[in-house]
Amino acid sequence: MTMLGLSDLQFALAVIGLLILIAVAILNLKYARARRKARAAGEYSVEDLFAKEPSFGQTSSDSEGRAEPSFGDIGASTPSIPESFSIDPRIDCVITLRFDESISGAEILEEINAWANEPSTSTARWMCEGLNADVDAAEDWEALRAEASYSELQLAIQLASRRGPIGVLELSDFCSRAQALAETLGSQIDMPSVNTMLESAKELDAMAAESDIQLSINVLFDEATPGANFDALMRKRGFRLSRNGRAYEFYSNGALIFSSAEIDPNAPVKQVTLLLEVPLVPQDERAFERMLGEGIEIAQAAHGRLVDDNGINLTEAAVISIRQHLDVLYANLEKSGVPAGSSTASRLFS
Repeated sequence: MTMLGLSDLQFALAVIGLLILIAVAILNLKYARARRKARAAGEYSVEDLFAKEPSFGQTSSDSEGRAEPSFGDIGASTPSIPESFSIDPRIDCVITLRFDESISGAEILEEINAWANEPSTSTARWMCEGLNADVDAAEDWEALRAEASYSELQLAIQLASRRGPIGVLELSDFCSRAQALAETLGSQIDMPSVNTMLESAKELDAMAAESDIQLSINVLFDEATPGANFDALMRKRGFRLSRNGRAYEFYSNGALIFSSAEIDPNAPVKQVTLLLEVPLVPQDERAFERMLGEGIEIAQAAHGRLVDDNGINLTEAAVISIRQHLDVLYANLEKSGVPAGSSTASRLFS
């Protein structure tokens, strides 16, 4: 290091970069070998609200029947084949392939399907779109169609989700496959550096972690309410029973706005907690106000009250503070380019 004039940090970064290049090369060779085997075998196919003061806390969304309402972070495997989402550079790493001459969708799909059929440890979402080059079609990015022809191809992989940022191995695997596809199709490739994409993934994950808030409202009943009576009340208020029959869901314009925590359908109900996943519902739905209103109506109908985690009646000051927190949260999501309730937010917070 002294002879080369390198500091310890520079030397460490050089080693890390070399290891990444080696990993990419190995994955590339494995992919190419497996693809040749597939060709030979003919296997291609086209086919959390209230404490004395509201707070933003670190909690898990898997907790069931929790009695302590709070603001909490929401803490599923995903398919390894392209999904019906549009590529979004705000949350995706995008690699572009450009062809000297337009190429048929059928030829691209053959290679893409071979890619999808290859074994992979990655569970990150990836997508592909083509730039339609047909004379009689409006030049635009679209899902690949066998009968169309394309001048460019975009490959993308989601950089972060509730599982965290994408890992170096997943990203290296994706890049090596993209490079192999470019070579097979004889295209130019425009690809950001792995380090740049990893940094973007970390930044996106940090933003999402700060914004991934679950808001809850507790309704405590003075006396336990029989299950049948509670069910009738919830249905009267417009709630639907969930598929597993253990929770109630409230919809607006065909979309889920908030739901209840799971309860035992065979036991009297002593408390119900209403839950709102803030990033997944548009701000104009006024979801918190509506959830609060439903909590008040349920409390009045079943002789209950809204309480904090100590069983103390909820105060107006706490509600005002929550509204202020929500205004900041919605503004931050908008500023980050991931508005609450958008399709981009649905992908990022899933």
